[in-house]
Amino acid sequence: MTKRKVVIQVTMPDARSRSRAMVLAAKANGVSSIAIAGALQDQLEVVGDGMDITRLVKCLDKKLCHAEILKVEEVKPQEKKKEDEKKKPEPKPCECPPTPCSYYHTPLHMAAVVCDNEDPRGLCHIL
Repeated sequence: MTKRKVVIQVTMPDARSRSRAMVLAAKANGVSSIAIAGALQDQLEVVGDGMDITRLVKCLDKKLCHAEILKVEEVKPQEKKKEDEKKKPEPKPCECPPTPCSYYHTPLHMAAVVCDNEDPRGLCHIL
């Protein structure tokens, strides 16, 4: 099934009636998101998959006096962003220790950092 976006015009003169409309729409099966829209905040945008639109409109009409369907459209799935587009920052070369070779001792192992001062990039290597 495909996701559909339904715009329903509902009589919602105050904040309490808008809240009631959103609660009623949220209880419907298959609804994934709800929003208030329109210049007068009298439209309810409901997005969902496999929802019964006519049952939802009848329920809103019964509880809030007036409801009618304005628009029904399919929602296209968003494309996943490629990880290649997000470039990771390149690592900066570390600063070389003052001696050509320094040792760092830890309880579990011993690592040596060797710096090649003649390297134009000034990179250090951990052995």
